[in-house]
Amino acid sequence: MEKRKQQVSVLFMLFSILFCVCLITANVLETKQISFGMVNITGGLLVFPVSYIINDCVCEVWGFRKARLLIWAGFAMNLIFVAFGALADAIPGAPYWHNDEGFHAVFGLAPRIAAASFVAFLVGSFINAYVMSRMKISSHGRHFSVRAVVSTLFGETADSLVFFPLALSGVVPAGEMLSLIISQVVLKTLYEIIVLPLTVRVVRKTKQHEGEDVYDEGISYNVLKIFNL
Repeated sequence: MEKRKQQVSVLFMLFSILFCVCLITANVLETKQISFGMVNITGGLLVFPVSYIINDCVCEVWGFRKARLLIWAGFAMNLIFVAFGALADAIPGAPYWHNDEGFHAVFGLAPRIAAASFVAFLVGSFINAYVMSRMKISSHGRHFSVRAVVSTLFGETADSLVFFPLALSGVVPAGEMLSLIISQVVLKTLYEIIVLPLTVRVVRKTKQHEGEDVYDEGISYNVLKIFNL
């Protein structure tokens, strides 16, 4: 019986793969600046909020412990991607290779930016999962839509408050940095709200398929207990 508890379902595995792909894709898309009318954003904003939506789904269906495993798996896969990208970028190109500048623009993340991104991801993701978990218990499983939006608001706020000062302090003026933080939080939360009908359906179908609806009563929220499932 204990062995069964340490296993994960195929559906959870698929969620995890999608989560990791979204994180890695966001890293690549971050290198492009795009405009929506008067609003300028990075390409990563198209996909990064999906990771928070998956985080909400996993935490809602399987609980915080599975979400903790998901977050650390995403961190590890993203780290491997960035590390190998940096290694390939550092190795001199072949004599016939003439695209060093373009390759560096995608894979040559500055160490400061990379470190800020990783720390912000961990802080934001775990806060998102914790808020989702505690609100589910306090609301007795009701009001998923409210919990999804509120947890994302907390997580994205923490992510932005960590990332921008660590990555851009001394480069971007303080007043402009505050504007960046607010705009990122607002846009990412709006993203969550727009796709919320789809998120609700996915969660409902996943619960039905898995026969799971976990409440995190009496668990440890220690983020380092990765394999305590």
